[in-house]
Amino acid sequence: MAGELWWKAGIVYQVYPRSFQDTNGDGVGDLRGVTARLDYLAWLGVDALWLSPVCRSPMADYGYDVSDYCDIDPLFGTLADFDALVAEAHRRRLRVIMDFVPNHTSQEHPWFCEARSSRDNPKRDWYIWRDPAPDGGPPNNWISNFGGPAWTLDPATGQYYYHAFLREQPDLNWRNPQVRAAMHDVLRFWLDRGVDGFRVDVIWHLMKDEALRDNPMNPDYVPGEPEINTLVQLYSADQPEVMQVIAEMRAVLDEYDARVLIGEIYLPLERLVAYYGVDLSGAHLPFNFQLIQTPWHAASVARLIADYEAALPEGGWPNWVLGNHDQPRIAARVGEAQARVAAVLLLTLRGTPTLYYGDEIGLGRVPIPPERVRDPWEHNEPGRGRDPERTPMQWAPGPQAGFSTVEPWLPLDPAAQTRNVEVLRDDPNSILTLHRRLIALRRDHPALGIGAYRAVSLSGDVLVYDRLHGDELIRVALNFGHEACKIPVPSEPAREGLAWEVLLSSAGGRRGEVPQEGHFALAGDEALVLIRRAPAANGSTHPLPA
Repeated sequence: MAGELWWKAGIVYQVYPRSFQDTNGDGVGDLRGVTARLDYLAWLGVDALWLSPVCRSPMADYGYDVSDYCDIDPLFGTLADFDALVAEAHRRRLRVIMDFVPNHTSQEHPWFCEARSSRDNPKRDWYIWRDPAPDGGPPNNWISNFGGPAWTLDPATGQYYYHAFLREQPDLNWRNPQVRAAMHDVLRFWLDRGVDGFRVDVIWHLMKDEALRDNPMNPDYVPGEPEINTLVQLYSADQPEVMQVIAEMRAVLDEYDARVLIGEIYLPLERLVAYYGVDLSGAHLPFNFQLIQTPWHAASVARLIADYEAALPEGGWPNWVLGNHDQPRIAARVGEAQARVAAVLLLTLRGTPTLYYGDEIGLGRVPIPPERVRDPWEHNEPGRGRDPERTPMQWAPGPQAGFSTVEPWLPLDPAAQTRNVEVLRDDPNSILTLHRRLIALRRDHPALGIGAYRAVSLSGDVLVYDRLHGDELIRVALNFGHEACKIPVPSEPAREGLAWEVLLSSAGGRRGEVPQEGHFALAGDEALVLIRRAPAANGSTHPLPA
């Protein structure tokens, strides 16, 4: 939309490269596979693809343990393959967002190999080292996000190093200006190659309490939750100094035109919005994962939208996410019918939506047999694994659903022969068609792309809101329940010729339908997108002012 930054009006599509398309027959997706599927992304209508990590890595945490920030892992291809992907994406007017993992490196990164070689090595302070506690144990009580202690003893030097995640992922010391400068150079390396922005992994972890004080116990901990929840991460994350770190990172991107900085942040709303920074000098889009964590009820979602809109700083642009590579898929959480309602919600709310690959074909929780488990978190804490949301994209009927010519690294959905792009793209009532139509509506109607949000009503299981821009008014009605109902439309007799009509139903069909006796019927598990129109002189219709 003219005059708007692309990341405001656009839709981001997350690609998990291991699971998108395999082109070399090893059962693992690669960069050439992503390039081969760019026409699909252009057909779907998204504006940007975000690539989960593809840098060189031993793959202890599947790319989130980087051993070289300025190279592509051979599993995915080469730098030339990456450059070709960026060029082909740009040729289709698709932006490319790269995953940036600055909180920790692999233990095989040359920086850490140097750091652990001796206590007086120049790179020792690039990581977080401390002497043992008086009893010989870890320096404090911090727990790894993947379970177990967050400190590992290095016998050769007699000190512990800190790792917020796996022991193979030592945390960098962002208090060291040399670390900051080196990581800024990494950003420039990829920006110079044409990358359009970064999604920054665990951005709220970058700074830790300087005194490394013990975290307090969590009085609200419920047995059975992940071990990390036994403590309140008061000192191990979300420190005030992180805002300066992010502002410096943002300044690097601002050296280039129209680049976007997205921060991964799992924090309550009041802390999340702080990451926009002073005078919006922080992340352009602090990732808003609240829909993933909010109960799937009309009242809960309505309250979340209101609270989020109220909490945003002036000028801060909202964003919404239903799922990602770390969270159960939306269809697994709310069921297939409500996954359609969720798609309408995601793609009609104010702000930038991020769509996770496979959600558009309705992928749910794919069963993972014990012998096929890959996620290290599942091995540490059974039941916490993220493999079910990382399974291969399903493109066509036939062997391996068009993803590969051999057995994929993770299992396919048992329904892969019918739940795939080739089958669903020609079905006018499929969830894939629904996503494509929603994306087209968002592109064609400024009220949906960049318009204001206005709450209308909340009644039982039904949430209704408006999107407004200039003379355009669009109304969205979402039925979070399974029972049919009716939604009234305003009666404005003074506006002769006023008419409401259906733009889209999550169930398919109904386009152009007008209300009967002042109401629209709303089926259970259905969402409607409506537009207000009035006759024009030539007999066609046009939107009426709000």
